[in-house]
This record gives sequence, structure tokens and C-alpha cells, in this order.
Amino acid sequence: MSQGTLLYAQSGGVTAVINATASAVIGEARARRVRVLAARNGILGALREELIDTSKEPLAAIRALAHTPGGAFGSCRYKLGSLDADRAKYERLLEVLAAHDVRWFLYNGGNDSADTANKVSRLAAEFDYPLTCIGVPKTVDNDLVVTDCCPGFGSAAKYTAVSVREAALDVAAMADTSTKVFVYEAMGRHAGWLAAAAGLAGEGPDDAPHLILFPERAYDEADFLARVRKVVDRVGYCVVVASEGIRTADGTFVADAGGGRDSFGHTQLGGVASYLAGRVQERLGLKVHWTMPDYLQRSARHIASKTDLDHAMAVGRAAVRYALEGRNATMPAIVRTSDAPYRWKIEPAPLHRIANREKTMPRAFIRRDGYGIPAAARAYLTPLIRGEAYPPYGRDGLPRYVALRNTPVARKLPAWKV
Repeated sequence: MSQGTLLYAQSGGVTAVINATASAVIGEARARRVRVLAARNGILGALREELIDTSKEPLAAIRALAHTPGGAFGSCRYKLGSLDADRAKYERLLEVLAAHDVRWFLYNGGNDSADTANKVSRLAAEFDYPLTCIGVPKTVDNDLVVTDCCPGFGSAAKYTAVSVREAALDVAAMADTSTKVFVYEAMGRHAGWLAAAAGLAGEGPDDAPHLILFPERAYDEADFLARVRKVVDRVGYCVVVASEGIRTADGTFVADAGGGRDSFGHTQLGGVASYLAGRVQERLGLKVHWTMPDYLQRSARHIASKTDLDHAMAVGRAAVRYALEGRNATMPAIVRTSDAPYRWKIEPAPLHRIANREKTMPRAFIRRDGYGIPAAARAYLTPLIRGEAYPPYGRDGLPRYVALRNTPVARKLPAWKV
């Protein structure tokens, strides 16, 4: 067994394949005889010294994580401030790491998690504590810079494209006497990647989705309603996909759920589909149905993308290798080397180039009229949803997902209240 311990933690909204990354991390570390602890509920577990001994889990359970959705060790939405503002918390974190001889810290999350890992690496250097911090990418929003795509996105994108295609067939069948407009709400605060993925559901001008609303383009209600009317007159029905983060020209969210805030200080979104449906019904007098898949789009492991699963496993294995090589303040990034055939590799990227930055949809990935995707976006998106990675099913017809024991590690420090 190698000297020192590796601490792994999950952060932010979970995905269909974040546990696959955890499986790869633990499996790679075991192969290298490195002990792995996991923090319960992300960085909060590290601060509270609520740690899990993954060595108590049988190998079969660790392998089964690869086809199990959710976050096996618990996640959190909790952002640490600057090193000065939250000094006591960072120092507490170092105390916990030192108490358990943690020499490698892997934080699996998005932009804010990359920022946390980067700050912890700087504090450890300040205190001359031997610690290597690695950010491990994950987010269905696909908004991390540097990396070509983010583990978790491909599966959510596949779910979105499949769901929109299937729902469109339903609407088409009923349009003559029932629903004329269907509105589907996709996740995406500032980046329209998931909404764009819905565009893969159809190819021709009369195929659904007929209109996609991106947060990168200002929402114009008059123009939107006029286009809905034209599509219904031409096709007989209209399928709309709207990103939750669409805004008007002055920057106001179209639907901000009353202006609430989440734990990161972001506006709490959700409900744009119901708002748009109401406006269509009021202004155009058309029968409308809407849906907000919400957690379903990020937890649908039963229809995960094989490409996405491969990405998730690869970044987990690379993260362990980078950690043991001492590549501090680094993230394993996915680098695309070819669209057709699709080829990719993993390369290290510095966390300071990733933390607190967002990758939005480039202009070339949005159709000129602003309501769909062009060929360039299709070439980028299609490989990411390709391939199936079904979980095993039981005799009851349900997926066989694993529940870990999550055996706690004995505390060595006084209790800490966050």
C-alpha cells in the first residue's frame, strides 16, 4: 500500500455517469495500491470530517458504480469564498486532510469545483503541506472551458434528443384535434448546449424541434410567437425546445422562479416552458402542452451515451495518474482529434484556466435565424450521443443499481459546524 491517502469528492448536480468516474478513480487507485477515502456530500463532508472508507466496498460494488446514476457518496452545492474571506474553512480543510494523511485530493465537479480545488492547492503550498489537487470534470451543462466536452453532457444530450423525437411523434399524432404546440424545457443557465442537442432529433425544416430558444440569443416574444404561428400553419403543429436560461434583450431571465437564489448565489431558474406555453395560449389561442424534465435529463442512466461513459471513466483514471505524478492544480481534459471518425484523447489542463469560466455556444453553432442548429453543431454533437451503455436489468424489469455501504472513517478532530 502506497504511503498517503487519496480523497475523492463529488460536487454540484450529479449526472448519469459521475459514479462511473468514481468507479474509475477507485479502481485505478486500488490497482496502484492507494487507499481512497470519499467525502460525504462533497466539500461539506471534508469540512465536517465525514469521510467514507471505500476499501470496505467489494470490487463488484465499485464496478457496479459505472452503471449506477446519482452520486454514490452524496454531493452538495456549497461554494467556498476567497482564501481570505473563508480562511478558517480552508485551514479546517487542511487540518482534516493532514489528520487522515491525505496527499491527493480529487474534486469531481464543474466550474466552481475547479475553483475550489485550485484554491486548496494554493493554500496547501502556503502551508508547505504536500498535497496534489486535481479537478475532475463533470457537468450536463457542457460549459467547462478548455475541455472539448464534459462527462455527463453526452448522456443528458442523448436523453434530450430521444425525448424530443418521441414526444414529437405523439404531438404529430394528436395535432389535428388536440395539442398544436409542445414546449420542452432543457437545463442550461447561460449555455444552450442541451437545448442544441434537441436539434439532433430532426433534420429537415419540418422536423421537430421546429424552434430552439438559446440563452446566447435574446428572446423576442413577438418574433417567437410569429414563428410558432407560421410553423403550425405549415406543419400542423410546433415543437419548441427552450433553455431554462433564456433572457430578454435587457438581460432579464424570461422565467426566474420569483427571483430566488440557490446556494451559489445564482438565480434559481425553472418554469420557462410553462411561461412560454401560457403566452402561446393567450396570444395565439392554440392548445399547448409543456414539460420540464428537470432531474430526469441528468439522471437517465438507462439511456446513457456509450461515448459519455467512456469519457467519464477515462477522466477518472487520468485523474489518479495525474495525482500520483504530482501534476498539481490540473484537470484531465477531453481533446477531440477528429469528428469523422470520432477520435479523442485526454490531456492535462491547468485549473486556473478553467475555474469560474463558462463555455457558451459559439455563434457558428446557432443557425442564422437563431432558432436551430447548423451542420457544424451537428458534427460536434452527434459523436457525443453515439452508442448505448445500458445497465443490467433484473427479473423484475428494473435496472440493477448498486447501493454502497459507505462505512464511515473514525473522526480524529473536534466536530466542526459549517
